[in-house]
Amino acid sequence: ILICCQQGALLLLYLPLSLSPHLLWSSSIVGFGVDPALRISVFDELTLGEGFDGVTQVQGFHGESRAFHFQGTSREVKAPAEVSKRTVQKLKGKNEFTVLATLKQDHLNSGVILSIHHSEHRFLELESSGQRSEVRLHYRTRSHQDHTEVFPYSLADDQWHKVSIAVSASHVILHVDCNRIYERVVEAPYMDIPEDTSFWLGQRNAAHGFFKGVMQDVEILVMPQGYISQCPDLNRTCPTCNDFHGLVQKIMELQDILAKTSSKLSRAEEKMNGLDGCYCERTCSVKGVVYREDEGWTDGCRNCTCTNGTVQCDAVSCPPPQCPAGTAPAYVKGACCKECLCEWSTLNLNIFPLLRNHGHSITQNTHIRTKTHASHPNKVLLCYFQDRSMHRVVQSEPCPELNCPESEQVALNSRCCKVCRGHDFCSEGHGCVEHSDCVNLEAGDCCVCKDGFRPLRDDNAYCEDIDECAEGKHYCRENTMCVNTPGSFMCICHTGYIRIDDYSCTEHDECLSGLHNCDENALCFNMVGGHSCSCKPGYTGNGTVCKAMCDGLCQNGGTCVSPNNCACQQGFTGERCETDIDECVDGFVECDSKSTCVNLPGWYHCECRDGYHDNGLFSANGESCVDINECKTGRNTCANDTVCFNLEGGYDCRCPHGHNCTGDCIHDNKVKHSGQIWVLDSDRCSVCSCQAGQVMCRRMVCDCDNPNADLFCCPECDPRLSSQCLHQNGLLTFGSGDTWVENCQQCQCLQGQVDCWPLPCPPVDCEFTVVPEGECCPRCVTDPCQADTIRNDITKTCTDEHNISRFSGSSWIKHGTECTLCQCKVGYWQQPQHHNRK
Repeated sequence: ILICCQQGALLLLYLPLSLSPHLLWSSSIVGFGVDPALRISVFDELTLGEGFDGVTQVQGFHGESRAFHFQGTSREVKAPAEVSKRTVQKLKGKNEFTVLATLKQDHLNSGVILSIHHSEHRFLELESSGQRSEVRLHYRTRSHQDHTEVFPYSLADDQWHKVSIAVSASHVILHVDCNRIYERVVEAPYMDIPEDTSFWLGQRNAAHGFFKGVMQDVEILVMPQGYISQCPDLNRTCPTCNDFHGLVQKIMELQDILAKTSSKLSRAEEKMNGLDGCYCERTCSVKGVVYREDEGWTDGCRNCTCTNGTVQCDAVSCPPPQCPAGTAPAYVKGACCKECLCEWSTLNLNIFPLLRNHGHSITQNTHIRTKTHASHPNKVLLCYFQDRSMHRVVQSEPCPELNCPESEQVALNSRCCKVCRGHDFCSEGHGCVEHSDCVNLEAGDCCVCKDGFRPLRDDNAYCEDIDECAEGKHYCRENTMCVNTPGSFMCICHTGYIRIDDYSCTEHDECLSGLHNCDENALCFNMVGGHSCSCKPGYTGNGTVCKAMCDGLCQNGGTCVSPNNCACQQGFTGERCETDIDECVDGFVECDSKSTCVNLPGWYHCECRDGYHDNGLFSANGESCVDINECKTGRNTCANDTVCFNLEGGYDCRCPHGHNCTGDCIHDNKVKHSGQIWVLDSDRCSVCSCQAGQVMCRRMVCDCDNPNADLFCCPECDPRLSSQCLHQNGLLTFGSGDTWVENCQQCQCLQGQVDCWPLPCPPVDCEFTVVPEGECCPRCVTDPCQADTIRNDITKTCTDEHNISRFSGSSWIKHGTECTLCQCKVGYWQQPQHHNRK
């Protein structure tokens, strides 16, 4: 698509087919009408006809609408809060708008036509200076810097003018009386306007910037080329630069979508490749054995199941046994439920070999019982229960010899032979299994659950953990929390408490121990369960972070390092860093002889003297100043009968040998005779004279003793109190003619009116510039990431981490993160530090 842009450039773009044509051409202007939703009629919004002091309705430039005369300095034409809020809502976030006005400004008046500002920040202000013949547009940039665009033009001539200033992204056009006066590319405005912003008409605030004269048809149109409604003959023929910026932005958004989609697709492919040979299943690991989902097993006398990676166990349920005559239910080693056994006492001897020798088929599950034979006392009857029938056998081997006195020998019903008193039955083998201990008794052994466990069956062979915390069987006292452990419990101290013993805790004084998070400039107060922090007198903050307070705040980028103690930026001094150090006067700087030192707030520069210009290197000490050849460049005033002769820092008009030269001068294409004195047409305060072919101009010498002194050129000679001015802070008073610097502006009081204009800065010829805090003029830097201003060239691109081409100046959130902002800056991309996105 070939685009004709109003800056005279032809732009060739390949656009995605998804881009709609309405991105290129707006339909806000139909014929010469304007969509009412895009129009802000300032007079109607402020209901100006309902009476404001210092404002009266008069005859206007035409009779189709009302006109108002603004006079005096005791007026306050400020929009009500709801009107300001409504206006801000229409302008917020917009980068295309037009300010229109028809006005007749008093001669030499400097005043504000309209102002939308919050505190000291002017988001949109149109000002006309009659004293300096300038039209100024004040706004905020995307980098949150105050910017003033100055257009040399005089509106304060007591004549009617139609004025419009149209903004379309970085494109600004000034029309006066339907003539295009200026067209510029500037840093784009950023209309992120707070809701509690003030909206003033005919003044900046209640004390400054009073417009004097008549205004009519003051409007704000939220659209580009709104001047067409004021001058219909200037119908648009080309899309605006904002249209082009919209196209570029849309392409950047599509690039971002492509990069994100590519990233997601790449991650999805990686996951799919990894899943090809992977079966994901949650398993359970118990005693070194891994069980799969829903797999069950028996753990002692509990039935367990693996459910979603968690082991769940329940006690084995035993049905009541149905035992035949001569048998009774009893526990058997290795079994959880009772089984039917002989009603004799259990024989704890290893007699399986004996039974096998007698031809009996014996297994480990065979249950054996004994009884002394009635007719053979030295023999023992054995019986065993197997295959649902009882079998008997006779043992004939003798008992082992005991190594204890007969008085210590004990006969047991469960054994064939006697044992010594205190015999260790548990060492012969026992059936105490899970969380159960074997205990020796007088005539045998038994199982006892370990501390903190309860039996799963009545012989205590199997036991389970008791949850003392859930059942309230613990001894944890106040300020603690019970935590169950296998066989026991623990008492954990609450946050802010320390342990006294195993069961109780007491309050911990973090302030005394130093284990707190209070700032070093805060006081720590111990509290129940914790502590609180409070900043010391002279500091402010939440206690964990405290910053020093300084009365009146530290100015010019100074930092408050302790109560009422400011650390000043380089170039400033004073208790509040309010005083600029004049490096030129104080001897800190030595400029080259071809230059002169010019002091700036916080800085200085060496400016080339008359007759010299910089060679483009812009050296700090003025060494780059070189002589101007006025003869070759035509910057001389020699008449035709003389010859221009270049000199170092100037020139000379010499008469050729044998000629009779007049010594006249050429000034503004007019002949001025030698010795003639005149006042400049463009500056009534400058007097020029022709001397030997050269024009010499100087400011008029003021003689305040002369009652006829021109007070405009000699404001210092004006003794009237009404000619004094109030400083922006409302605390200082200046006399007429006084000058001062305020917020990077040069201000002057002239006959009671304050006029301020941007402080002139030396030129910088570099790609990357930064304005240090507290200073007003940009300096060159080599690192683009430190720069405030970059000459972005959309013909240059850089490649991001996914090999997607990005335009210079574009920014995007790094894929896979939320807090990393990346920017393309002249051919390479930079990943800055992480920032918390809120």
